[in-house]
Amino acid sequence: MLSNIRVVLVGTSHPGNIGSTARAMKTMGLSNLYLAEPRAEPDGQSIALAAGASDILKNLTRVDSLEEAIADCSLVIATSARSRTLDWPMLDPREAGLKLTQESLNGPVAIVFGRENHGLSNEELQKCTYHVAIPANPEYSSLNLAQAVQIICYETRVAHLAQTETPAVTDEYPLTSELERFFVHLESTLSKTGFVIKNHPGQVMTKLRRLYTRARIEAPEMNILRGILTSIDKKMDKQD
Repeated sequence: MLSNIRVVLVGTSHPGNIGSTARAMKTMGLSNLYLAEPRAEPDGQSIALAAGASDILKNLTRVDSLEEAIADCSLVIATSARSRTLDWPMLDPREAGLKLTQESLNGPVAIVFGRENHGLSNEELQKCTYHVAIPANPEYSSLNLAQAVQIICYETRVAHLAQTETPAVTDEYPLTSELERFFVHLESTLSKTGFVIKNHPGQVMTKLRRLYTRARIEAPEMNILRGILTSIDKKMDKQD
């Protein structure tokens, strides 16, 4: 189960953070590390700070974008501070650990950590199913990257240990890549009907992304929605 849970670091710029992340993961039984568009590569400092977890560094996966790192995942949770401008479904670390372990029974899932200096962009955050905020001291909430990884990995392990005693039954959700194709199809159809104006899209698609993400549609439900969009497309094409 834990092998299906990947830790994704986006735009990491300090080699030491990569090593410390590997150590935090291994102490909790996780081993699947992805570097998305890294600005630094593992080096001697990384190996030293990994403190015996160099096997994770040796077997990590490098990709060019977050989208590539999560394409085959059915659940993606992004670490983020609560935002007033991007009202996305939020979890606390314990809820995140539960969801990661439950859905890893069906296939790959991901927990995503952003850049050391400014985290994840709004566009990247919108590609994730949920956001998780660590409830640190509001007067001093300065967690470094490895500390944040350790907290989420710990909650994931606690949930994993509980789940081995009481196995959960999970639903089937679409992969991130499939969900992205649905959003492209939705925008295309809404553009045909005139509901979305191509040169002035406004916030319609962002709000629809949030709606469907919050609803957490299952794979069969998404297939129905794709069928509805296709039927509208055919009707619009006949009118043309």
